[in-house]
Amino acid sequence: MADKKEKLFSDFSPVSTEQWMEKVTADLKGADFEKKLVWKTNEGFKVKPFYRMEDLEGLKTTDALPGEFPYLRGTKKDNNEWLVRQEIRVECPKDANAKALDILNKGVDSLSFHVKAKELNAEYLETLLNDIQAECVELNFSTCQGHVVELANLLVAYFQKKDYDVKKLKGSINYDFFNKMLTRGKEKGDMVQTAKALIEAIQPLPFYRVLNVNALSLNNAGAYISQELGYALAWGNEYMSQLTDAGVPAAIVAKKIKFNFGISSNYFLEIAKFRAARLLWANIVASYNPECLCDCDNKGANGECRCAAKMAVHAETSTFNLTLFDAHVNLLRTQTEAMSAALGGVDSMTVTPFDKTYETPDEFSERLARNQQLLLKEESHFDKVIDPAAGSYYIENLTVSIAQQAWNLFLSVEEAGGFYAALKAGTVQAAVNESNKARHKAVAQRREVLLGTNQFPNFNEKSDGKQPVEAKCCCGGKDHTCEKDVDTLVFDRAASEFEALRLETEASGKRPKAFMLTIGNLAMRQARAQYSCNFLACAGYEVVDNLGFETVEAGVEAAVAAKADIVVICSSDDEYAEYAIPAFKALDGRAMFIVAGAPACMDDLKAAGIENFIHVRVNVLDTLKEFNAKLLKK
Repeated sequence: MADKKEKLFSDFSPVSTEQWMEKVTADLKGADFEKKLVWKTNEGFKVKPFYRMEDLEGLKTTDALPGEFPYLRGTKKDNNEWLVRQEIRVECPKDANAKALDILNKGVDSLSFHVKAKELNAEYLETLLNDIQAECVELNFSTCQGHVVELANLLVAYFQKKDYDVKKLKGSINYDFFNKMLTRGKEKGDMVQTAKALIEAIQPLPFYRVLNVNALSLNNAGAYISQELGYALAWGNEYMSQLTDAGVPAAIVAKKIKFNFGISSNYFLEIAKFRAARLLWANIVASYNPECLCDCDNKGANGECRCAAKMAVHAETSTFNLTLFDAHVNLLRTQTEAMSAALGGVDSMTVTPFDKTYETPDEFSERLARNQQLLLKEESHFDKVIDPAAGSYYIENLTVSIAQQAWNLFLSVEEAGGFYAALKAGTVQAAVNESNKARHKAVAQRREVLLGTNQFPNFNEKSDGKQPVEAKCCCGGKDHTCEKDVDTLVFDRAASEFEALRLETEASGKRPKAFMLTIGNLAMRQARAQYSCNFLACAGYEVVDNLGFETVEAGVEAAVAAKADIVVICSSDDEYAEYAIPAFKALDGRAMFIVAGAPACMDDLKAAGIENFIHVRVNVLDTLKEFNAKLLKK
């Protein structure tokens, strides 16, 4: 069989890159290769339309092995297992315990409890963790940042009372001094003092990580991939730098840091991000020459502890691209995001329930979120193969490119005084918020597509009372007037402006009707009618398509009979010179008149009084806002 395969491949003569380029150039018929086929990512580097084996030359990424320093190919050697995590916000410890026990029988093996600091005590914890076998499940805890040391002491006491084998206990406490500055604008307490006390308190639990890098916040605020990674590295290094200066051994600090990344829908770039993250972090930790304080045999040439350089990664699907309308499409987004994180080799993952944008997730949406990961494990076997992306000409090059962009950003932050200084100066917040603005503009122009929101919306969907769940201010009030020590990130979702527009249409009590006056060239009128229907339905308008009319007068008569608020003439560019002005005059102001396209005769049409044109170069959001202002005030 092997001989037959070899013979099959030998029948094909090799094709050089030069030959491929000759063919591509011929097919482009004189068009510029760089402009037509080379894609420039938001991260700032270029992606070619094809890659070949020669593109791997000089890339050291292909020398890496799974489970070996610098861990580019993952920290595991035998499998690609990851933990399925679900969040539980604890209102009542007994109820939370019942829910935890239930979902542990439904595929979850990592729990994240958000506990109230004011209620923390030994009895509270015993109730919460009753009958949960801590040696078999990862336990993660979040609470008020001022009570993390108290929580650590209570956990240690609880586990010692239960006589657990501490080497089998894994989990985390979500202490992150810097994330509160980013998200709440608050700088409270002494990071070094609290972190040292926390590390000391958790010492009996060697595999509990307590210093968190919540880069998820950057992702949810719309940061580009290289920004999220570059700032995350600087974030982690701030812990390393400040705590080692305070006398804590580098190996101990590194083993207490946990990275919590977001996952965007940029599938291949996300796979590359996680690979690059482990590579860069391993080298950062190694630069501290961490002394080996454990019994492992994983030492570098100078005796430094290489197991300390393993990046612990939790990943969570982004909320930035979740939508309120056509919300089940969120399942498609989160599924591809979960796939990229799994293939990227994360240690644990949370899939955000699809309905989180407009309500507290219910049992059904939480079940779907769990099962999305279980499908990847049980049916697709993503947990069986380590780093399947290895050797891919494309992904290996993406890994190097993202690593380079992120490293440059990391260095610029360090040269400016480090992550803490950057937060104080507001440079991190400003950069990410600028990306948020840029991505909103791209969504408005459809250069970034949100299926079901700015492209191919569900024509007949109503919100049914759904309203976006807005983030509350740091003091818990409804407004955003809280006093802040530093600037904060902006968490406006990519779909938020389109949703506001559509909700405005619904709230007005009047749903404008858009009538397609299709005439002339069959292919062009159908294509433009489809484009126009999708365009106008993004604002929640009713759209009426038609097979075609013999005359503009017949089309206008049908539109008036249908009580249309908008008439969109759909034809070919050449025929607009013949049909547009007569249709506009026949309508005589009885409805808004729109031309679908940007014909060469546009200036003549404008001179005749036609004001509205929709085509691929317009800002969809701004155009629809203008239409709403005209149509809903009547």
